[in-house]
Amino acid sequence: MSRVCEITGKRVMSGNNVSHSHAKTRRKFYPNLFKKKFFLEEESKWVQLKVSAAGMRMINKVGLAKAMKDAQEKGFLIR
Repeated sequence: MSRVCEITGKRVMSGNNVSHSHAKTRRKFYPNLFKKKFFLEEESKWVQLKVSAAGMRMINKVGLAKAMKDAQEKGFLIR
């Protein structure tokens, strides 16, 4: 299973570890993901999403139904 937020589309990024001597080695930056259940009131059922902390804040702000609709339009959520 890939490490991608289903609401915001955040995914793994790559960059460099930089030591004190400025020697650079490649590393990965992982998103802050959680598997979380949300209750979708319009369909009166529970939905499990893999969502980042920023995605949870977005759901709290705009609501679950609108966040899922926007994510489907952008192609992040396939349901």
